[in-house]
Amino acid sequence: MRAVIVDCAIYRDGRRRQGPSDIVVALEEARDSVDAFVWIGLHEPTAEEFDRVSAEFGLHPLAVEDALKAHQRPKLEVYDDSLFLVLKPVMYEPESDTVSTGELMVFMGDSFVVTVRHGEGSPLAEVRRRLESEPDMLRQGPTSVLYSVSDAVVDHYVEVARELQLDLEELEAEVFQPSGGDAKNTASRIYQFKRQVLEFRRATGPLGGPMERLAGAGVPYVAEDARPFFRDVSDHLTRAGEQVEALDRLLSDILSAHLAQMGVRQNDDMRKISAWAAMAAVPTMVAGVYGMNFTHMPELQWVWGYPAVVGLMAVAVVGLYRLFKRRGWL
Repeated sequence: MRAVIVDCAIYRDGRRRQGPSDIVVALEEARDSVDAFVWIGLHEPTAEEFDRVSAEFGLHPLAVEDALKAHQRPKLEVYDDSLFLVLKPVMYEPESDTVSTGELMVFMGDSFVVTVRHGEGSPLAEVRRRLESEPDMLRQGPTSVLYSVSDAVVDHYVEVARELQLDLEELEAEVFQPSGGDAKNTASRIYQFKRQVLEFRRATGPLGGPMERLAGAGVPYVAEDARPFFRDVSDHLTRAGEQVEALDRLLSDILSAHLAQMGVRQNDDMRKISAWAAMAAVPTMVAGVYGMNFTHMPELQWVWGYPAVVGLMAVAVVGLYRLFKRRGWL
């Protein structure tokens, strides 16, 4: 059990008190004091490892099942003895320019917080350090943890959206450069980028409802004076969502422009091919006529017949070349 417990501590009057090794004793100590709560952090527990935690803290079986299986949409569930919030932290890998998501579940009750992390990139360690340096915030109880975790996740959304915006500007410059770049590679990058944005939207979109509920009234275990803070988180989430929507629209526009450019280039290539084919057709036709070897062809007996025919073909080809050049086909 200790292998999956990342951290366990009791917070009393805004100060950390290292929790006992037994989670039952830690919960009892927290409930014995009015201004204390216990915060336990778990990392990818198995069903057997989580059974004792769920039994001692009275967690709802459906929420426990969601926490163990992961792959959940962001949501907020209210049960008799606890709240259950699902968040999806987003990580940006600058080396590969990719977006990946983890999962973070928060159980909150009257005197406890249980966080369950799946994947990497969770902000919990930084959130815990920051909260422990702000006793006034920690005195607000478990609500301070719920708010701080949500705020950290949503703030990182804004940072990731900013990084994606920079990548999009580079992609846009590549699409509209005069040479056109590698058309096949550019189209592949655009589609890959759209997949990254889609993954981002799956994390930000469904979280709007839970944040609005936490910012409203009537949610148990959430302090009333915390509502303005959750409204602030909701505002940041809205801004991140708008950035994601703008990225998606711009990507669609860039893809349309790229496909239009490819069509224009193909048309240019076809015009050039047609022009060269037309210039090649004239001497081919003339040579074909004189290659039929009929007996009665007056030009065959003419001394200047060969130079005249060759000159005619040259003049025709040059004339066609100048015509196509003026019209921009060559």
